[in-house]
Amino acid sequence: MLNVSSSTSTPDAGQSYLPALRQASTEELAQALMEKLAITDKDWHRLKANRKARASEQVAAALVLLLKDQPDAALPRLQQAIGWLDRSISAPPCPTHGK
Repeated sequence: MLNVSSSTSTPDAGQSYLPALRQASTEELAQALMEKLAITDKDWHRLKANRKARASEQVAAALVLLLKDQPDAALPRLQQAIGWLDRSISAPPCPTHGK
C-alpha cells in the first residue's frame, strides 16, 4: 500500500512524497485515491447528500475497475457519478434507521 502524507505545513512538504508517487503503479495510485475518497460509516450522515463527494467516490471506484480491465463493472459507477452531478439521484435513507 502506498503511504502518502498529506501534510503541507512547509513550502516543500509536498515534494517529500513525490518519489513514492513516482514509484507507485497506476493501479496503486488509483486504489489510494479511491480509499481517500471513500465515505466511511463515520462520515456517511455528514456526506450522504454531498454531490461532489458522492460523485468523486464513484469516479475513483470506476477508475480502479477500468485499470483492472473491468469496464462493464466501471460503467454503472460512472453512471451513478453522473446522476449525482446532474441531480437525477438523491441520497438513500440511512441504512441503520428503521431497524
